[in-house]
Amino acid sequence: MESVEDGGRPALLCVPFAGAGPSFFHPWRELAGDRWRVVPVELPGRERRFLETPYRNVVEAARKEADSIAAELGEGTRTVLFGHSLGAVLAYELVPLLSARGVRVERLIVSGSPGPWTQRERRAAGLPDEEFLARVEEFAGFRHEALDHPEMRELILPALQADCEMHEAYVPSSGAPVPVPVCSLRGDCDGLVTADEARQWRDATTGAFRYAEFPGDHMYLVDHGRELLDVIGEESARGALAL
Repeated sequence: MESVEDGGRPALLCVPFAGAGPSFFHPWRELAGDRWRVVPVELPGRERRFLETPYRNVVEAARKEADSIAAELGEGTRTVLFGHSLGAVLAYELVPLLSARGVRVERLIVSGSPGPWTQRERRAAGLPDEEFLARVEEFAGFRHEALDHPEMRELILPALQADCEMHEAYVPSSGAPVPVPVCSLRGDCDGLVTADEARQWRDATTGAFRYAEFPGDHMYLVDHGRELLDVIGEESARGALAL
């Protein structure tokens, strides 16, 4: 585990989308430079926690992981939360939990997600494997190459199915908006989340709200990590100036 102090840099807590592990965010450490200590969340059922049973409920996942996440961040650490798709609603649930544990949550950046009270109409959970993968590919706009290899697919599929189930069944633990600024991001060709749905996050905060788009579909962040981090940097600077 990295030093809690880590040179006094604020933390960027990255909460993964369905099926993803912390390694997706490892390249962001170099892209982030001296701006943040990038801290990816590692959920059960993937990478180092592969043998653990994946969660099937967002609220349960947030509550059970909050202590270990807060310990890794360190009490008093200035923290920006980022989450894409499933990660967006999980990050939203983590805001009050981490704040109650002494983490200084300064901002929530949500990506590729409607407001937390809006559920998907078209779903993938419960479909047979091939139909499930086809639906997920349709939703995401791309197919991960690992899914074309039977051995890898067998390893990845259980966590991906559990993630989709908990995302599609998600109901917020509270109707109360978070007391930190929210920035909602979206790919301008996202066929899963409309611009109006992404702007619903305006009602999820008592603080400032910003909406921004990037070129691309639902998984725009695969190709636009640097630009995305620049926007997060602008948001963080905006918050610092307001202090």
